[in-house]
Amino acid sequence: MTSLRTLAALAGLVVFGTSGIAYADTDCNDPIAEWKPRELLRQQVVQHGWIVHRIKVDDGCYEVRATDRMGNKIKAKYTPSSLHIRSLEVEFGPTADASDYVGPLQPKSNPREQTVPSTKGNIP
Repeated sequence: MTSLRTLAALAGLVVFGTSGIAYADTDCNDPIAEWKPRELLRQQVVQHGWIVHRIKVDDGCYEVRATDRMGNKIKAKYTPSSLHIRSLEVEFGPTADASDYVGPLQPKSNPREQTVPSTKGNIP
């Protein structure tokens, strides 16, 4: 009975241990020699209308804390070598308009409603 408990405990460690590795993939692993300057990132986000409060390094990524032109709080992570955004969190205020971040919704077209050009009178 003791060996069964030991085996169950080891199996649990293996399952939980490997699942933890999958979540560690959120870090940036760019070589420091390839990082672009923080000031370049600051200029990039200011062009989007953000007011930058802080840029720091977190888990190997640049983390930007800012507010947008509507006053919404922003937390964004960027890859240091390319300055591509990896994650974005926006804390919307009470009168916020999320269309700056998701865009207007487009109605899905129904294939049944699509019209086929008429061939009447166009005999080859």
